[in-house]
Amino acid sequence: MITSPHNPKLKQIRALAGRPKERREVGLFLAEGVRLIEDAHAANWPFAYVLFSAETSNRGKKLVERLNAEGVEVEEVLPDIFRSASETETSQGVIAVLKLPDSRISTPDSLTFILIPDQIRDPGNLGTLIRTAAAAGVGAVLIPPETTDPWAPKVVRAGMGAHFRLTVQSCQWGEIQALLTGFNVFLADAEGQVSCWGADFKSKTALIVGGEAEGASQPARELANVFVNIPMPGKIESLNAGVAGAVLMFEVVRQRNEAL
Repeated sequence: MITSPHNPKLKQIRALAGRPKERREVGLFLAEGVRLIEDAHAANWPFAYVLFSAETSNRGKKLVERLNAEGVEVEEVLPDIFRSASETETSQGVIAVLKLPDSRISTPDSLTFILIPDQIRDPGNLGTLIRTAAAAGVGAVLIPPETTDPWAPKVVRAGMGAHFRLTVQSCQWGEIQALLTGFNVFLADAEGQVSCWGADFKSKTALIVGGEAEGASQPARELANVFVNIPMPGKIESLNAGVAGAVLMFEVVRQRNEAL
């Protein structure tokens, strides 16, 4: 039973919640909440340890018992101390510390659909894009340097388990370019010359979605070979990045389903 807020595990959880550097250095990230931890378990994701409080639900207690029986390190925390370490307004009483994925990445021949969220700084938007990517059958989400950390707690929560269902990997632009050999690289741009309805997404496709504030970065623009727009008959300048990404990703799905 953890009874002190100065416990090393609680100190580490606070550090993992706040600093990308800490997450990278120790190779760990947080997943908080019953459903999210269930998704990690179902995906056979590697656990470091789990903390819980007596206030967790019966479903949470059963999850903790199952993880403990499978050899995951589990420790109870006094409820008030647990709440002080929680990242959510209404804690579900269970936090898992999980291992980050291997930093090495390759694009197998079977991979035909990649998403690159560029300069996406809002955690909710990035989590939404990752979740939509999983729903649309994207095989990998490559995170360039100017995008927020995909393993930050708010991004993981917004992804709602999607992180455990597809490859999510931070990369430098040089690495991304090397991985995209053989791909057509489409960049979403309001001034793009090709409508997304007229673009051909049936071959190997990498889709770059830029942030609302600054759009796509210069390296992204240099990498793209097709600039696509989303036709908008209404008098709106641009769409939220999450919405724009969803429209484009499911246009890829539509075209590929029609081609079957």
